[in-house]
Amino acid sequence: MMRRALIITYYWPPTGGSGVQRWVKFAKYLPKHGWQPVIYTPENPEMLAVDASLEAEVPAEAEVIKTHIREPYAIYRSLLGKKKDARGAGLNPINSQKKTFVQKLMLWIRSNFFVPDPRVGWVKPSVKFLEEYLREHPVDVIVTTGPPQSMHLIGLRLHRLTGIPWVADFRDPWTKMHYFKHLELGRCALKKHLRLEQEVLDGCSAVISVTPMVQEDFRAQTSTPVHLVTNGYDAPDFEAPLPERADGIFRVVHTGLFASDGDPVMVWKALASRCAADPAFSSALRIRLAGKVDPEIIESIRSYGLGDNLEMLGYLPHEESVAELRNADIILLPLRRDPEYRKALPGKIFECLAAGRPVLGTGQEDGAAALLIAETGSGRMFDWDKDPGEFIDAVASGSFVPARKGIKKYSRLALSAQMAELFDSLV
Repeated sequence: MMRRALIITYYWPPTGGSGVQRWVKFAKYLPKHGWQPVIYTPENPEMLAVDASLEAEVPAEAEVIKTHIREPYAIYRSLLGKKKDARGAGLNPINSQKKTFVQKLMLWIRSNFFVPDPRVGWVKPSVKFLEEYLREHPVDVIVTTGPPQSMHLIGLRLHRLTGIPWVADFRDPWTKMHYFKHLELGRCALKKHLRLEQEVLDGCSAVISVTPMVQEDFRAQTSTPVHLVTNGYDAPDFEAPLPERADGIFRVVHTGLFASDGDPVMVWKALASRCAADPAFSSALRIRLAGKVDPEIIESIRSYGLGDNLEMLGYLPHEESVAELRNADIILLPLRRDPEYRKALPGKIFECLAAGRPVLGTGQEDGAAALLIAETGSGRMFDWDKDPGEFIDAVASGSFVPARKGIKKYSRLALSAQMAELFDSLV
């Protein structure tokens, strides 16, 4: 008989982002390791995009339960004049860039009245609902995955009420998250964040981090065991045959959210320089952007005279997004220009590695992403102000071929075995 794991997640059905897909993929494989996933999620979440095709991967053994959530984003959109179908507040509204008075006011309200995040109103009703649910439908482990970090507050209260082992899965840090310093927090709100974070870290049965550097931060902060279970790639997504390419097109591809504070200006400059020196390359170059893209990125590309080379693909289902990566000549991996991002491993990096195409990253050259790219021989990471022209030339000439060393340990199947082993140890 299978053991049962209650997984509390905001994102379901998931967006196309690899990190957010994390628990869909775990749900897919956990039954192979003797665990039935029970997914608890809002029935009306606010998300930038939804990839309903990923629901087909959820196994028949999984149970999904939903309740309504009330969030302040509808009010936010009305005040900013957003359309009803505009999700959230932009790709990265919490950053150091200039904001209008209304944007500053709304950020201050969001930061100081909704701690830790705008989903905090879902905590109390969820605890009540789940406490009743668990009386009739017991589980062996509770898992919360954040952000939003409010999910962990649900786990904290349920664990205190029921004593069921609880795993806090941090897809991103909390107070050390790269955008945390831009929240315009007052003293009381900051103290509350710090207190809640510590209560979660000390109160759970196990902490999970997705990057080694963040794992070390958490270990310095709590005596609770901190485990490393990274994001990854799903091998079957990369097994479909691709048509042979004979079009002579040189594809520079980015998939997923492309935020303005990750603008890889030196990449556009290097591509523009090569286009000016090589008309054939200019004719062949296509910059293909799939997913949500900030307008500033498009403006930046055009400012370097590459507007005719730009192809906006819009949102793509996951399988089409993967095909774009596998067909790329260069995969772009721009990290956000922020010191804290040094510790981050964007979820999609593993799909970039699995695609087997050269990865051109922009970000800290000693950061977690740079180390992983170097470890697997998948490409190069360049500081934001360094010229990647030689790497682009090497790829175009065929002198750089990705080595793809040791990526199998990042498969979703292998990672699910790690997760199941952790669950087993707790019960």
